[in-house]
Amino acid sequence: MRLLLWNLLLALAWVTLTGRFAPDNFVLGFLLGYGILLFTQRAFGSPPPYFRKVPQILGLVIFFLWELVLSSLRVAYDVLTPTHYMRPGVVGVPLDLRSDVEIALLANLITLTPGTLSLEVSPDRRTLYIHVMYIDDVDAVRRRVKEGFERRILEVLR
Repeated sequence: MRLLLWNLLLALAWVTLTGRFAPDNFVLGFLLGYGILLFTQRAFGSPPPYFRKVPQILGLVIFFLWELVLSSLRVAYDVLTPTHYMRPGVVGVPLDLRSDVEIALLANLITLTPGTLSLEVSPDRRTLYIHVMYIDDVDAVRRRVKEGFERRILEVLR
């Protein structure tokens, strides 16, 4: 947490020194600050977990944005063409996630992706039920959720 604060302060210092108060300049300052902190931490010993978590968080965000674009295009194509390719259904996905935060994050990311909707978590919190608009293969849907969102959430939060 302390390194995140330092990284944010370095990003703000960068924005102040350049005199350009824009989101892209802040991101550049954050990346430069991350590099500076990584370099200085390696000089004093092994880097703390912060330097492993930031790339994992960025990976989760990029993966979500990629899934968002792909699913939006698929839904838009289905809406704009005269024939509908929808094959909706409900799929139960077994969960490796255990905490409320992990399960809520997975459910929200799935719901934010067009064409999918989180319906319910089983009472024992071992299965998440998802409504999917395009089911070609049930096992493929489960595998996509487990190897996509769930794996990345586990990396970030554990």
